[in-house]
Amino acid sequence: MSSLRATRAIASRFVTPSFPRIVRPYSSEAPKEYEYLKVSNPKPGVGLITLNRPKALNALFTPLFHELNAALKNLDATPSVGAIVLTGSPKAFAAGADIKEMKDLTFSTAYGTDFIELWTATLTTIKKPIIAAVNGYALGGGCELAMMADIMYTSAGATLGQPEIKLGTIPGAGGSQRLTKAIGKSKAMEIILTGENFSGKHAAEWGLAAKCFETPEECLEGALGTAEKIAGYSRIAVKAAKEVVNKSQDLGVREGVEFERRVFHGLFGSKDQKIAGMGAFAAKQKPEWSHE
Repeated sequence: MSSLRATRAIASRFVTPSFPRIVRPYSSEAPKEYEYLKVSNPKPGVGLITLNRPKALNALFTPLFHELNAALKNLDATPSVGAIVLTGSPKAFAAGADIKEMKDLTFSTAYGTDFIELWTATLTTIKKPIIAAVNGYALGGGCELAMMADIMYTSAGATLGQPEIKLGTIPGAGGSQRLTKAIGKSKAMEIILTGENFSGKHAAEWGLAAKCFETPEECLEGALGTAEKIAGYSRIAVKAAKEVVNKSQDLGVREGVEFERRVFHGLFGSKDQKIAGMGAFAAKQKPEWSHE
């Protein structure tokens, strides 16, 4: 055997046979197992992401957000998933940012690398609705993470706040903006300038959270129940509804209504509106969504 043929024979033992590649959006980015998350499907159409750094009270840092972004993208691209729930443990949704990661940063490093931009890059662009089930501590970055969700549920014993002022800094992941829009300038200013915490009950009373439950277990079940209900509707209509509500945060009322109307008109081209929705309603039948 020639040296060339011998080399080919040896190499062939280690070459994996080629098969047609199936491309799924984002699936290659999401690891099958996570170190800092747990991902499951506890109810039909619902994806559940649980933050899992128990020894650090789910403190937020870059490796966790790499996994979270990958998991969110994967669920967003999964046709069988219609809504996503994000939660932590009964003791801590996320106690805050991991100070060890940022305490030695310089201005040039933080600014030059767009530090923590990663935190909002994916969660705020996901097309499917995200419900945050907040129990235990949700402070600093944890509170900001919860506010990035489309819907927030809390338990009465949850503790939220933006205590960055106590560390000589300010919220950096949207806390000053989202908190102010949700509860008004005066109350947000008081919370951010004093660093004082507030309860899950107060979050619901002020309109920051949609609902408050007595226990962490009820909070999570409530979030999962709402996610399952949302997942039972047309994916097209749900996507459009989330889009128009989010636009209300960026546009004036007149521009927002015009945008809403255009999206409303566009839905008359969907099968779900024509057949499963209004057609089934007129015929007194139960809708069967095709998500088209």
